[in-house]
Amino acid sequence: QKQFADKNLADELAGYKIDWRRYRRTLRFAAWLFARVLFWELILRRLRGERVVKRSRSRRMRGWAREFRLMAAGTGGVMIKLGQFISSRVDILPPEIIEELAGLQDEVPTVPFDLIRQTLHDELGPLDQRFATFNETPVAAASLGQAHRARLPGGEQVIVKVQRPGIRALVNTDLKALGVVAGWAMRLPFIARRANIPALLAEFSAVLWEELDYSHEADHAETFAQMFADNMGVYIPRLYRSHCTPCIVTLEDVTAIKITDYERLEAAGIDRRDVSRRLIYTYLWMVFDQRFYHADPHPGNLFVYPLPPDASPGSGQNPDGQLLLGQPFYLIFVDFGMVGRLTPPIEAGMREALIALTTRDAHRLIAAYQRLGILLPGADTVRLEQASRAAFDRVWGMDLSQIGHMQFSEAVEFGREFSDLIFSMPFQVPQDFLYLTRCVGILVGLCTGLDPAFNPWREVAPFAATLLDDKRIGSVLAGLSPREWLNPQTWRGLLSSDNAEWALETALDLARRSAQIPIMADSVLRRADRGELSVRATLSPEMERQVGRLEHAAYRLTGAITFAGVAISSAILYTNDYQTVGTVGFVVSGLLFLRTVLMVSIR
Repeated sequence: QKQFADKNLADELAGYKIDWRRYRRTLRFAAWLFARVLFWELILRRLRGERVVKRSRSRRMRGWAREFRLMAAGTGGVMIKLGQFISSRVDILPPEIIEELAGLQDEVPTVPFDLIRQTLHDELGPLDQRFATFNETPVAAASLGQAHRARLPGGEQVIVKVQRPGIRALVNTDLKALGVVAGWAMRLPFIARRANIPALLAEFSAVLWEELDYSHEADHAETFAQMFADNMGVYIPRLYRSHCTPCIVTLEDVTAIKITDYERLEAAGIDRRDVSRRLIYTYLWMVFDQRFYHADPHPGNLFVYPLPPDASPGSGQNPDGQLLLGQPFYLIFVDFGMVGRLTPPIEAGMREALIALTTRDAHRLIAAYQRLGILLPGADTVRLEQASRAAFDRVWGMDLSQIGHMQFSEAVEFGREFSDLIFSMPFQVPQDFLYLTRCVGILVGLCTGLDPAFNPWREVAPFAATLLDDKRIGSVLAGLSPREWLNPQTWRGLLSSDNAEWALETALDLARRSAQIPIMADSVLRRADRGELSVRATLSPEMERQVGRLEHAAYRLTGAITFAGVAISSAILYTNDYQTVGTVGFVVSGLLFLRTVLMVSIR
């Protein structure tokens, strides 16, 4: 079925013409940006030092981000999508870039209604026959389409999302250009070691093409409606299939309070902490239980609908059973074009990582990283464990506002202690994580905005205790605080029949392993007495790095000697009436110098 869909997509793409003017514009912008980054961050940093380059870095980053924002707003299409994705990566990008690109969503131009009317007519038929009323002014404009309010002949209030005319051809052109840019990026070793850019672009493209087929969004909306049918705290708008096509999707109008409209939330008596908890728990459930999640949780896609105090009991409490601090409400999701799916291996690795975080188990956390493919081959796992333990010691139990206000000296001390890890950055971006990491980044920002004292440890630990089918409950309990030990929900899960069976199996396994300890110890002692034990010594990763630095230093010295020799020889030849040969020598020495600087910087 997937191969059939891929063939249909390939046939469709073959019918689109490349907009060469747009294509060249994208490549020119990318080439100019690459050239400036290489000059400042590689060449000039090596010539003048980090201090000189760092002095203007903030202003420079903001300027580059502003140029990209203006270019994206002017061209639309994939560039706006790319800018929105970049602006959500608060975990890896400087705040200057995040702040500059944050307003990109508000700069998306709307499509004239005459073009929208034509699309509606082509897809659904005469507008006055399909809708009782249709508001020509869009309520929202996005990179791929825009939304209008309307009323169906039966009186139902709906939101009609219409795809931008000609957007598929623009997307095809933009993705072709980005494919070339991805190839450029992979020529830089310090980028190629950390991410497979073409693979990430392929995943980005696949999700984007799926998002452009609104029939997929209609299917997703129905799937989410089934998932949350019995959830009294989450509401999914009704889908009107009769008014849906591959270019149009029609959903119930559930306009309510935007999740970031804090004043209206408080005026409605809704506690922002309740919203934060319901949001994070809902996503934990989607990711770990359903392996299917809404992958675009930006503020425009999340609403809060106040309910009367006598609403159904399920809407008056959080998913973990705790009563709400404020009035009951629905958490409403809209826009189901971008979704994420987890394969069983990835989901299992995520479970391991979640349990490791809640139990402060650095060894298990690094093992989970390896299982997920986050670590580069040859990464120093011993140092990573040490860094993870140090990080746990420093930030465990702190909420995000406390982490954000940590003393700068603490960060400097941590950076100095693990400078080798920071320098080598032994991580990569797995292809399957492209949208999940984006989603997590947005959620952290939303939860922190709703609740400045948002504590990820407090919210995640009770959920980790419910992962009974992972057979790791003993480890989860080891990381619970005294308050969580006294939580009835924790013990309700622990005393279930499934968990009792697991406890019996664990006790028998522990007894078997304990019985083997004396036998194993006797075997080791006998081999030691006979002199059969051997010790292997290998260079530690830190020692290998030190050797590598010596090699790089020798390389710099060799390059400097070669450059100096050629330059001096050229000067002697030039002053003795051998101007042509001397000039060629100066050019060669300059090339040698640039090669030495670039190779050392890239390494």
